[in-house]
Amino acid sequence: MQNIATVSGILRTKDNFAGIIFKGVGKDFDRERFDKFLIEGISPKITEDGYNNGIVISQKIANTLKLKPKDSIVAVFSKADQKPIYRKFEVVGIYKTDIQAIDELFIIGDINHARKILGMEKNQIGGTDIFLKNVNDINKDFPQIEELSGYKNYVERATDKYPEVVDFINIFDKNIAVIIGLMLFVVVINIIMVLLILIIERTNSIGILKTLGASNGQIRAVFINYTLLIMIPGLLVGNCIGIGLLVLQKIFGIIKLNPENYYVSVVPVELNILHILAISTGILVISAIALILPSYLISKISPVKAVNYT
Repeated sequence: MQNIATVSGILRTKDNFAGIIFKGVGKDFDRERFDKFLIEGISPKITEDGYNNGIVISQKIANTLKLKPKDSIVAVFSKADQKPIYRKFEVVGIYKTDIQAIDELFIIGDINHARKILGMEKNQIGGTDIFLKNVNDINKDFPQIEELSGYKNYVERATDKYPEVVDFINIFDKNIAVIIGLMLFVVVINIIMVLLILIIERTNSIGILKTLGASNGQIRAVFINYTLLIMIPGLLVGNCIGIGLLVLQKIFGIIKLNPENYYVSVVPVELNILHILAISTGILVISAIALILPSYLISKISPVKAVNYT
């Protein structure tokens, strides 16, 4: 958890200006979590003793106002029936989340500045950010947090505040399922074709095996296992090529995206060995099951005709 206070205002230079929301954070600011989004500089060290004039702005605001770390900037805040309040800040860092609703507005600074502008007491706050250990538990934990916060306080889920991001993730998950489904369909069709070709090529051998007393089930098992053995080297080579490309993407970010549409600037990569093993094993198992029906063609082959087949 981290305490916050927010106030809207304007950052102004000689040539341009930008509307902003100043998000004041305190000594409990989760810098480790936030630093993942820093692309330049550092995040401010807030002690809540006095006023820290360091702020972190987004790359979008920095580009608009042509700012860089160690530059000074004037912020203007206004309150009803009062004169504008001016504050001079130093840019200590630049962040980038690729979420337009955040990057276009928010700057991070000392909560004491927000308290002073809003006329709050030293120990007062505007709200609290709550980070879950597992974001997938948000729907389960939300009612408990809402109950603990009391009826006077308003609780909002990040998924409700930024629904467009959630919708995009859901679409992305569906695309993954469709791609895996298409790949599996192609694999199954190809592996069935391999089995049928083997059966046609080995018709004579099937007849000899039947003449020697082999059952249809035993012969089917031989052909299914042999087909899967043909498949395994291709699966291993494909995994090596695929994982190699993913590692290159993860390290160098070769494939770029438009963050205004995709909320990320590069194609994200997650290398999870359990997922890779599960997909590879699943393909082998499904392929083996898919081969059972075509393998019954072996039972239709007559030993006499098969032995004479050339």
